[in-house]
Formats: sequence, C-alpha cells, structure tokens
Amino acid sequence: MKYCSLELSQPDWMLHPMQRFIRETDVVRYEELQAWNVETGAPQLEYELFYVEADREPYERALERVDLIQWYDLTQIDEGGFYLYVCQETREEDLEWRDGLSTLDLVVVPPIVYNEHANFSMTVVGTGENLRTLLEGLPEAIDVSVDAIGEYDRRYAPIADALTNRQFEALEAALEVGYFEVPREGGVTDVATELGCASSTAALLVQKGQARMVKRLIGHYHR
Repeated sequence: MKYCSLELSQPDWMLHPMQRFIRETDVVRYEELQAWNVETGAPQLEYELFYVEADREPYERALERVDLIQWYDLTQIDEGGFYLYVCQETREEDLEWRDGLSTLDLVVVPPIVYNEHANFSMTVVGTGENLRTLLEGLPEAIDVSVDAIGEYDRRYAPIADALTNRQFEALEAALEVGYFEVPREGGVTDVATELGCASSTAALLVQKGQARMVKRLIGHYHR
C-alpha cells in the first residue's frame, strides 16, 4: 500500500468562494477539513466538518454570501477557533478532479489542510500505479507539488510523512544511539554505523530529516 502527500494549487477561477476568501484576505489563520460525506443525487450535496482559526464575524459573513451553501452550524471553541459543519452543493469544478479518487479506488486520509494561499495539502493512499494515474490525470490548470511518497504507515503520520524512508531511518538511528539526549550520548559517527553509511551522509540525512519534521510540525499544528 502506497501513499502520496501532495499540495494542490488551483487558479483563481477554479476556487471555491471560501478558498478565494482565504486567498484574498488575511482573516483566516488556519483551516483544515477533518471529515466529509458526499451524497448522490441532483443536486449532489456534501456534508463537511472543518476546524477553522479565523476572525468569526467576517468569516461568517463570507459564508452567508456563498449560494452553494444550504446550511451551516458554527461552534466556537475558544477565542480564535471554531468548528464549521456545513452542507453545500458540489461544484462541477471539484467533480472534475475528484472523480479520479473514486474511479481509481484511492482513499484520502484526513485532514486536508489549507494554507494562506488557499492551496491544500492532503495524503492519498492506494496502489502505486493508481497514485501515478491520479497525478497524471489531474486537470492541467491545477499545479501539483508532491511532498512525499512511499509505503503507508499511519503510525508516523501526519508529521513523519514529510520524510523520505532513509531520513526516517536516520532519525530513528539517531534516537537509538542517544543523539537527541541532553547531554548528547551518541554522535553522527554512531548514526552512520547504525545506517552503514559515511558520517557525512548520516549528518545530512539527520539534518534534512530534522528540518522537514520541524517544518511539518509547525505547519500542521501551529495555530
């Protein structure tokens, strides 16, 4: 079973009105789609649960202007964050790229995280062949950046899926030899011995692995 962590960037004309709101304002500080359910029918409806950190009043005014939204329920949980449960009609622009997920028997692992440009990151699980077909079949208007790909293991997601397998092995070896202890009990040479590689290679793997972990950690959990 393979996974692919990727970021999709849509042109302005393809954005959902709330994505455009994220891209064009500084109201939303963080947003993730945590769960969803899509019904068949006409019109096709989808039910979604978001966690949002934003200024509530302008965000809710933007929701009210979206004709696709049938209804929503917004629950404040602290001063800066709230949950949004929403029912809305599915857009044709979204059907075009989503169809590949169902026809290729792929699974999206939540959450789907939106950044300040309204680009969204997600992890997709399936066979390697189907993942390649998905990437090749996405609309040309969508820019795709692949962050990581490999054997799927949820124990290390969503933070460690930013790492290559070799970087993960290097960090695991560093932990085992005491590289991260205070004071440090093992050095890069010990990591290299565990990995069976040169010290310079081990140092680079640990350094890059740490950098990716920190960036993913801050990006995923910083509110």
